[in-house]
Amino acid sequence: MSIAEIFVRRPVMTGLVMIGILAFGIVSYRLLPVSDLPNIDFPTIAVTSSLPGASPETMASAVATPLEKEFSTIAGLDSMDSTNAQGVSRITLQFSLDRNIDAAAADVQAAITRALKQLPPQMTTPPAFQKVNPADAPIFYLALTSTTLPMSTVDEYAQTLLAQRISTINGVAQVQVIGSQKYAVRIQLDPKALASRGIGIDEISEAINHHNTNLPTGTLYGANRAYTVESNGQLMNAAAFRPVVIAYRNGAPVRLSEIGRVIDSVENDKLAAWLNDERGIVLAIQRQPGTNTIEIVNSIKRLLPTFRAQAPAGLKMEILYDRSESVRESVNDVQFTLLLALALVVLVIFLFLRNVSATLIPSLALPMSIAGTFSVMYLLNYSLDNISLMALTLCVGFVVDDAIVMLENISRHMEMGKTPMQATLDGAREVGFTIVSMTLSLAAVFIPVLFMGGILGKLLHEFAVTIMAAVLVSGFVSLSLTPMLCSRWLRPVAHDRHGKLYQWSEKAFDSVRDLYDATLKWSIKYSWFTMVLFFAIFAITAWLFSVMPKGFLPTTDTGQLLVFTEAAQDISFDAMAAKQRQAAKIVQADPNVEAAMAFIGPSSSGSSQTLNLGRIFVRLKPRNERLPADAIIQELRPKLTSIPGMKVYLQNIPPVRIGGKVTKSEYQYTLQDADTQELYHWVPLLEAKMRGLPAFIDVNSDLQITNPTVKVQIDRDKASSLGVTAEQVEDALYSAFGTRQVSTIYTPSNEFFVILELAPEYQSSPEALSLLYVRSGTGTLVPLSSVATLERGVSPLTVTH
Repeated sequence: MSIAEIFVRRPVMTGLVMIGILAFGIVSYRLLPVSDLPNIDFPTIAVTSSLPGASPETMASAVATPLEKEFSTIAGLDSMDSTNAQGVSRITLQFSLDRNIDAAAADVQAAITRALKQLPPQMTTPPAFQKVNPADAPIFYLALTSTTLPMSTVDEYAQTLLAQRISTINGVAQVQVIGSQKYAVRIQLDPKALASRGIGIDEISEAINHHNTNLPTGTLYGANRAYTVESNGQLMNAAAFRPVVIAYRNGAPVRLSEIGRVIDSVENDKLAAWLNDERGIVLAIQRQPGTNTIEIVNSIKRLLPTFRAQAPAGLKMEILYDRSESVRESVNDVQFTLLLALALVVLVIFLFLRNVSATLIPSLALPMSIAGTFSVMYLLNYSLDNISLMALTLCVGFVVDDAIVMLENISRHMEMGKTPMQATLDGAREVGFTIVSMTLSLAAVFIPVLFMGGILGKLLHEFAVTIMAAVLVSGFVSLSLTPMLCSRWLRPVAHDRHGKLYQWSEKAFDSVRDLYDATLKWSIKYSWFTMVLFFAIFAITAWLFSVMPKGFLPTTDTGQLLVFTEAAQDISFDAMAAKQRQAAKIVQADPNVEAAMAFIGPSSSGSSQTLNLGRIFVRLKPRNERLPADAIIQELRPKLTSIPGMKVYLQNIPPVRIGGKVTKSEYQYTLQDADTQELYHWVPLLEAKMRGLPAFIDVNSDLQITNPTVKVQIDRDKASSLGVTAEQVEDALYSAFGTRQVSTIYTPSNEFFVILELAPEYQSSPEALSLLYVRSGTGTLVPLSSVATLERGVSPLTVTH
């Protein structure tokens, strides 16, 4: 007894099995997540640290190095790099593909805990990490703007309500607040007023801490009642800080308002974002590696009505970009191609068989095979993406081959005069083993793809499994459903009962057969010409392969562009803002652009880490209303290069980024050297040589080592004789120029900093050092200029490990 005979003699069982395959396939299809590509993300974790006012060298040596030593002991770590800028350090850890990201995150947290004692005590917050690849583009941008509310109020709503709530959504790795304007009280000191009153700058932070407290105050327990003791030690805004008494001179109090300005400001006033040239704040949501884009976006959109209902009056909220739209469009295109392929295959079968019942039998193998494949995909946690749907589209022609072989052999036995049942049993028995061997051999073709390693193997793994599953299911259908239907539906058709359409098509097929017969005889007769033509085609194919452009993945058009801007390393915030807005206006004026969001300024979120670098996120118009993305880049490039003092790099965001780092160009080349000075010497030389090659464009480097600096040289002998230590000198400099966070304001929903600095008019000149005083160990005020001198030089703006 053959396998097919079991299903032929039990049609009810066969029908139930097929209904089960179809039902499970339909349910699995509805449950399958939708994505643009399979999960090919490397498990990546980004660790950010902040120490306001610290130089890049300090961040690298005092913050990044202790952390990197602990991280290097974690198992499965493939690569680790850090970028250290003014006050900000970001370490990217990339693990092997088989490493579980949650287990890796636990190891990273343990490493941070071990390193805490080695980090500078001035760090107000410990290092934080997110399970996110910094190189991945955000999947969702939400823009907040207002013409009536202060930006600190907009930021409070964005960070306290929106960002925290969105961060709890399953699959969200990080919510970047671009253009953050978090509220802070700024105390801008006048060094002349301090000197005239004999107050050292190092005394101010101590006095502020004493006057701004939030300590437990206990409870009063009476005979019948208990009272909670509350105090007004917490100051909440700039107006409350102004009358604070810093010291007494000549019996009179010296208040904070007398020695400087106390204003309601923001935590980082060297940070800004503009949406269509209007100041705003943008939430950029990044997903965790391996999660589904559409599910995350749908979860965010379900919260938007609640967010809008709770938003303060005058706040505008709009979706700047939704990555799921392009994902859905691309998947819908592939689904349409799949349906079209199904229809064409059925049509071709009908054209050759010219019998409705005979066409229907092998055609049923198509939906059954694809439905069964959906069940396999669901069990393996795959998704409906361009790769898996492409596999289904390619296998549409494969899955009917077995059914057609079975049908033709049964039809041959039926033409011999056998009954449908007997013809089915005999025909299925003859080709049963053949169908099994065909199915297994076709599936085996994709075994090498299944076991490919690296990122390419990860990308094509789902393709191989999907197409193998479809082929194996089709083999099962051809041995079960197809012979059962042949025994019930297939009937012999007498030649004289064929209609005119059949007779006309038969003549057409005979003409094609005769043409093939004639060309075959001619090819055999002139075999030498056939061989010459063969080798010529082979040679042309080899030549075309050698000259054809090659790449990892084809460029895609997702409706977004990213523009990187770079100015001189010593540029000021105001000058950079003016140039950035000029570039944004040029982009917005392009008829292909829907909206543009520009931002500058260093931030711990990773959007940018130096003041001279900026970005412009560009949302393009719908595809039918504009040029392709690459053509828009070529159109914008000459316009943006006209801005004096600014370099502009345009990028069509690729679907897959490898390396865990966002760069200004599509390809990255890394130079490493244990000798830093040797590295600094050779990088500009290599960059200049590469820039001279005609095949390269937008050659650039992240090496920034010409940042002008003012070095304070401490005369230790003189300082020691005056009772002043090096720590006191650097502490005074930190208080004056480092935007020092000297105190914290606690509210029910957030916490804000009190920042100490010199007044802006004294920050613009290094000579302000001569106006600073520090109290020595003997209690006398010592001008810093008496124990230190200034030297001008250059130093790195960023330090990369």
